[in-house]
Amino acid sequence: MDIIEIASAVFTLTLVMDPLGNIPLFITALKNVEENRRIKVITRELFIALFIMIFFLFFGKWIVRLLSIDIPSLSVAGGIVLFLIALSMIFPSQHSSIGENSENEPFIVPLAIPLVAGPSVLTTILIFNMKDPGNLPTWFLIVFISWIINVAILAMSSKIAKFLGPRGLAALEKLMGMILITISVQMLLGGIKKFIVG
Repeated sequence: MDIIEIASAVFTLTLVMDPLGNIPLFITALKNVEENRRIKVITRELFIALFIMIFFLFFGKWIVRLLSIDIPSLSVAGGIVLFLIALSMIFPSQHSSIGENSENEPFIVPLAIPLVAGPSVLTTILIFNMKDPGNLPTWFLIVFISWIINVAILAMSSKIAKFLGPRGLAALEKLMGMILITISVQMLLGGIKKFIVG
């Protein structure tokens, strides 16, 4: 795997994680947490998400094999999930319940799961690994770099939100959604092509 493929995989996984789109959700979920503790909570939740992603990277394929799921099916399912995620980025719901009734400090849900290590992220990691199962160290590096990018963006979530403003964040999320739709369609068509050829 060359540097361009690695960069492409990092870019795709980072887009799927959607750190910029998660900024307002993180802010909402942490609104009842003291300002000086928010960074600690974000760091803890991101480490939990990293653990889940690494676990799925190493053991996800065995779970899939146990369920007798093949790569074309996974690719099509992943493409559909990513497409729906991308649509929600372009046409966000006006009513979000995340963090609305949270009186305590969030733990694992909803920050680590599903906002960072959600179904679309885990599916993408699994598809990456099953395409080239012998290249596990490279996939680990890709997951780790994408996670570091998320850490950097979400740790500065308050500052980024203030700088871009609600309209700037919304415009950026819609742009990322458009890119993600292209990636999801490619995954969907790739899965269908493998099914037809197979």
